[in-house]
Amino acid sequence: MSRQQTGTLPLTFARALDALRADVVTPSIAIAYSGGLDSSALLHVAHAYAREHGIALHAFHVHHGISENADAWLAHCEQACAALGVRFATRRVTLAKTKSGVEAAARKLRYAALGDMAREHGVRLMLTAHHLDDQAETVLLQLLRGSGTAGLSGMDSANAAPELLGNPDLVMARPLLPVSRAELEAYVSGHAISYVEDESNTHPRYARNALRHQVMPALAQAFPGFQERFARSASHAQSAQRLLNELAVQDLSQCLEGDSIDVAKLRTMSQDRAYNMLRHWFHTRALRMPSTAWLAEMVTQLVEARHDAQLLVTHPDCYIRRHRDRLYITPKLPDLAGMRDPDDEGIIVKAGQLFRWSGEAQIEFPDYGGTLHFDEAEEGFDAEWLRGQQLTIDFRKGGERLKPAHNRPTRGLKYHYQACNVPAWERGRLPIVSAGRELLFAAGIGMDCHHVRQGPGKLIKLRWQPSQ
Repeated sequence: MSRQQTGTLPLTFARALDALRADVVTPSIAIAYSGGLDSSALLHVAHAYAREHGIALHAFHVHHGISENADAWLAHCEQACAALGVRFATRRVTLAKTKSGVEAAARKLRYAALGDMAREHGVRLMLTAHHLDDQAETVLLQLLRGSGTAGLSGMDSANAAPELLGNPDLVMARPLLPVSRAELEAYVSGHAISYVEDESNTHPRYARNALRHQVMPALAQAFPGFQERFARSASHAQSAQRLLNELAVQDLSQCLEGDSIDVAKLRTMSQDRAYNMLRHWFHTRALRMPSTAWLAEMVTQLVEARHDAQLLVTHPDCYIRRHRDRLYITPKLPDLAGMRDPDDEGIIVKAGQLFRWSGEAQIEFPDYGGTLHFDEAEEGFDAEWLRGQQLTIDFRKGGERLKPAHNRPTRGLKYHYQACNVPAWERGRLPIVSAGRELLFAAGIGMDCHHVRQGPGKLIKLRWQPSQ
């Protein structure tokens, strides 16, 4: 490749950075620097750009410790940055055994470390060395996995990824995305830039390596320039995905009331439209995207069941529940000490926790998953009377009854929960407070009126706040 051709790389980079800096106002930029060929080319052009425009440049290196050469790579990166006068930072991470595999685990830790270093150094724009061939590999990998338009969109030229980087203020950009690997190789060779070789890049057990060394050469021979056409297809998929996202936002706004989905409105949608909206709902809650098969099963169970059904579908990150013809996303919470279904028989029930109130504004009860607050109010329990009581906090055992007001009848807690629209899955985590055999308070419902009064003196209203 000629010098004129290799000279297009700085121009491509400069155009991308000028556009990025128009959107992200920042006095400094950073690059993710592994020391390999791609990131070494990025370091070289980024350094020239930063020097010309008078902005600070940082290079962030993540030491995984997987390879026996990792220490040598770190030393190389540090020396290369010192020679250019580029600010260098590194972070060591330790890989734990995981079902997702070494490659996925390393990627997750790497991006988290990069986001952490960007926050530490006040950087809001970080550049990676992904290029045209990477984009083609990504699109083909997603196609082989059966991905939809979101996956086939490949990599964006720039995006924020707070769930990956752990840094909501950081923009991750790929200014070399239009540049082929061959162009980067020619640039590095033409400028005599030294770089390191990661031996894992040739190991065929990694899917991307198998594509790179076995499939891509065959495609290049049969379909020269396929990378540009793959990138064009990714661009079309990105456009389609943007339209799907716009539709999902509109549909979700129509179906979402508070934090739940109206099942009746969901039923009026076509299957494709419903799936599109539900995926967007999961995305807004930072949940992993489910497979189409899982989504179809969820819709079948939760939407097509009878009106009064209380159903639950397990997602890897949460529960999807249905209550009164509405869908809820609820977290997976650990059981609390003493929790039980009051309708179950033959279960040994843990005795409640005895305590006395000495005038505190609040008392924490970790075994019951929250904090009991004692708020001054115009109507409530007499403070001196409450101080004199031996109190018990517990979960309901069944049969408890409460009278919320003098002009209302005494009813069982189940009736009150239903009247207050407290979902069934929340009731088992809501404690009650008693004085002897008298029920004083039920979280999610309120206080029993028998000892509540108005008038002079200090009056206390009980309030329960869950920890999660």
